[in-house]
Amino acid sequence: MRTFLKWAGNKQRIVGRITALLPKGQRLIEPFVGSGALFLNTDYPEYLLADSNGDLINLYCRLQEEGKDFIDFCRTLFVAENNSPDAFYALRAIFNKTTDSRLKSALFLYLNRYGYNGLCRYNASGGFNVPFGRYKKPYFPQTEMEAFWQKSRSARFCHSDFAATMQIAQPGDVIYCDPPYVPLSSTAHFTSYSAGGFDFDEQLALAAAAREAASRGVPVLISNHATPAIEEAYAGASFERFQVQRYISADGNNRGAVGELLALFLP
Repeated sequence: MRTFLKWAGNKQRIVGRITALLPKGQRLIEPFVGSGALFLNTDYPEYLLADSNGDLINLYCRLQEEGKDFIDFCRTLFVAENNSPDAFYALRAIFNKTTDSRLKSALFLYLNRYGYNGLCRYNASGGFNVPFGRYKKPYFPQTEMEAFWQKSRSARFCHSDFAATMQIAQPGDVIYCDPPYVPLSSTAHFTSYSAGGFDFDEQLALAAAAREAASRGVPVLISNHATPAIEEAYAGASFERFQVQRYISADGNNRGAVGELLALFLP
């Protein structure tokens, strides 16, 4: 099952690797649900799907509640006259100002599909600021939205940070974390690096939360880049390392394979 959102770090291509390591359980908890690739391609009885991005969670809740009516509403934005820089920036401005949650959710999908590389980025004031993507005819993901809607009947969505989400977990739950990755550049400063406000101190806090959850009987699996700093941060976990093709990059000629790892913390 494919996701209906474009998403940096989408786990569609490595779902098989992830599911091979995930323990069985009654409920899968994802504190960084993102595009929901793992949710869509697993079969747990229950799901708790959280993210710190309120726009993302509101979109999922709206789709879960309204189903086909909301899908039809979103389709009205996917028309030729909206595929231009002027239209895109006008709709982006509406998204950043509107208090109509239904319209804002539909516009979030539009911006995701018409914006550059499917990126999700906000400025310091909280305004969505991804530029126009210049696609010939952006795809409307009706089939994928319908599949997500059907699957969401077993899910609860939550706008929450990872720490609060992981505290909810109890024996019988399984946690999968897909945080913003640490940088690969040797010149990057981990203490100042931020991707969506997630710096290396928060990477360390996530590792600590994983150990704490495991101590309470809840297994935790985390994805990240395979760097010495991350392997040190995840001390005590078992690792699986592999190479993944990078598809979203500002430099179209620099999208080669990069090292990733899966770190499993067991009770």
